[in-house]
Amino acid sequence: MCAAVAGGLAVNLTEMNKMISIVEANLALPVHASALIQLLNEYALHPMGGGEPLSEEVRNGLIPALRQRSTARAVLAFDGATPAGLIICFEGFSTFACRPLLNLHDVVVSDGYRGQGIFRLMLQEVEAIARRLGCCKLTMEVLDGNETALVAYKANGFTGYELVPEMGKAVFLQKKLQVEKSADQKRDVAGAGS
Repeated sequence: MCAAVAGGLAVNLTEMNKMISIVEANLALPVHASALIQLLNEYALHPMGGGEPLSEEVRNGLIPALRQRSTARAVLAFDGATPAGLIICFEGFSTFACRPLLNLHDVVVSDGYRGQGIFRLMLQEVEAIARRLGCCKLTMEVLDGNETALVAYKANGFTGYELVPEMGKAVFLQKKLQVEKSADQKRDVAGAGS
């Protein structure tokens, strides 16, 4: 096992002759930071992730931004030193339960590792983190066309969210906001035009 991933769960997937290590990411470690960017970019390139690579701005700024957020968590899967899977989570809060929750925001298992139980192993680590934080539940969003992922999530205990069955299941919505440039960015743009 690679020293950078020591301390996590190591599972021997004997039928595949692989030693998979599952770890809570420490983004101060370059190997973990690099693996996160690599796997998230792989996800972004996939049709389910939009089919476009991460921008240079995101590749350069994501690790520092995640490190600034005390509620951000990530779990990585490694096959030796090779990144194989990633779950990025953010702590939220359930007002009805008056307890924290953990939202699985990004889930990716690298192409060559799908169908081998790596998501299940990473989810076990995510659940351990959530229990340690006192969370009442895990939440996630998934594209309804991602049938393979839906099957895996349902097989691991996820169901559609509803309070009262007669009112139906919750729908995930978004409203994109235009980001205002900071004063420094405005000065840089103004200075470039001089």
